[in-house]
Amino acid sequence: MKTTLFLLCLLFTTAAFAQRAGMTSNSQPQVYEFQDHPAFASYAPMARERSILASTSFSFGQGERPASDFPQQATAAETVSLGAIARELRQQHALVKKSRVVWVNQ
Repeated sequence: MKTTLFLLCLLFTTAAFAQRAGMTSNSQPQVYEFQDHPAFASYAPMARERSILASTSFSFGQGERPASDFPQQATAAETVSLGAIARELRQQHALVKKSRVVWVNQ
């Protein structure tokens, strides 16, 4: 097993050096030039404003309205307090069958 591993490492090292031998070491920097497009970053007038809404009317509002202007809609279910929900969950938890074995990891 050790011999096989050694031979594989030797083979991979030889392959890596063979790839590097084809390249020439050059200390000159490589300058990359990107393709240019004539319409790239050119100045143009802005387009006219277009509405994306179905209606053509425009309205603008500013300020705050009191909460009394927005009536609360009646809900189908009565609101239950958080305390009542907690008491109900505690009663349900007390009725659940408990485990006979308790594991303590030490």
